[in-house]
Amino acid sequence: MDSDAFEFLQRLLLTPSASGFEQAIQRVVREWAGGFAEEVRTDSHGNLFAARFPAGRPSNAPRIMLAGHCDQIALMVQHIDAEGFLYVQPIGGWDMQVLLGQHLTVWTKSGPVPGVVARKAIHLLQPDERTKVPQFHDVWVDIGAKDKAEAESVVTFELGVRTLKNDLLASPALDDKVGLWVCMEAVRLLYDRPISASVYAVSTVAEEIGLRGAITAAHSIQPTVGIAVDVCHATDTPGNDKKTQGDIACGKGPVLFRGPNINPRVFDLLEATAKQHEIPVQVRGVPRATGTDANAIQISRDGVACGLIGIPNRYMHSPVEVVHPGDLVHAAKLLAEFCGTVTAETNWIP
Repeated sequence: MDSDAFEFLQRLLLTPSASGFEQAIQRVVREWAGGFAEEVRTDSHGNLFAARFPAGRPSNAPRIMLAGHCDQIALMVQHIDAEGFLYVQPIGGWDMQVLLGQHLTVWTKSGPVPGVVARKAIHLLQPDERTKVPQFHDVWVDIGAKDKAEAESVVTFELGVRTLKNDLLASPALDDKVGLWVCMEAVRLLYDRPISASVYAVSTVAEEIGLRGAITAAHSIQPTVGIAVDVCHATDTPGNDKKTQGDIACGKGPVLFRGPNINPRVFDLLEATAKQHEIPVQVRGVPRATGTDANAIQISRDGVACGLIGIPNRYMHSPVEVVHPGDLVHAAKLLAEFCGTVTAETNWIP
């Protein structure tokens, strides 16, 4: 990954993007995409589109939608007591056992405020309280406020990026800022390259609360082909059941999914493109609709030939998600080469 692209990834990871509050990260994407996309626009939902077009923009050019969601799981302040302690409810899927004791950031109109999430000390818990997972109403966010007037707003994990051994990266919200990065990087790789299809990289919003951005973005683009890029579970850590989740490892390439959510011709062309360009990939089957933007794209309007690329991710929906940057680079190259092969004659009928 070159230095400019890595700086863009870091900016994404250091920018808050709670579902429904994606404006700040979309400004980062807009600034970056403006350097290589022929068209950059934002719809009223908040989705951001960065597009490359074939010469002359022929009316019969196929339309390819690349979707990576920019939103992250977060917390919304629902109540502030008289002492200034914040009580929150989840935006997206949270594991309370991971949340306890974490450093958080409260994003207020006047700037970020550090905080911690806590409950009673273990010494003060009743015996039955020690053996059960607390609910959101049992914990609070402490920002050191003296009264209610000092507190407000949306809360995320404390954002940051750490480098681990063997080039691994750890950060909150790799789900799915890495997918967003891959889609934008694929369009950047197509800069000044002749193509026969119109390619739209979309930074979709509100995926974590029901794939909502992909629904409206796909309706707008009316894609011939749609490929979602999202994280998937890496199973190269203790305790994973490879019999149900597949044998997926960080650093061995992006994952090509197959199954009823995937058009078989899209899968075949992705696999053939990877082989032709010696791009390492892993394959995993999913026997149902996926919980990704691919689900929404596939059934948009009268149906879309759909694909799904996964970035292996350890410890999803935690403050210590882990990926390998090489998987991102290979995924972006694969998408760029795939887009470069699509013509008006490409057949997507299974």
